[in-house]
Amino acid sequence: MARYVVDAPTLLQIVSSDVRIHPDHQLVAPNAVRSEALSLLYGQVRRGELGEDEALRLHERLTEVKMRLLGDRVSRRTAWRIAREHGWDAIGDAEYLAVARLQADALITIDATLAGRAEGIVPLASLDALTSAQ
Repeated sequence: MARYVVDAPTLLQIVSSDVRIHPDHQLVAPNAVRSEALSLLYGQVRRGELGEDEALRLHERLTEVKMRLLGDRVSRRTAWRIAREHGWDAIGDAEYLAVARLQADALITIDATLAGRAEGIVPLASLDALTSAQ
């Protein structure tokens, strides 16, 4: 079984594109991933990019995605350490990298900034990795 960390934009991509995750794979993420995804949907509605009914449908779908959510002391401390080592202003991205470092085989993200930050810290995989067997 492969474990992959996904961030909020990637989680939204999964549900909006109807990506079927191979049963051999497990998703993991920091506790806040669903709230972050909901915030992204809300922003899209506020900007007129997405209708409210569609946003709420996607929110319902993302809550149905089977995912192990983490926010334990070790994950938070590792995120702190990663952010400090790299001089980042916030912990958010470091939380994804910490969970990937501690609990996953790779990070999958469609966010170019997060992908850039992950290089040299944790392995990266493409979204396509979710749909095929290891």
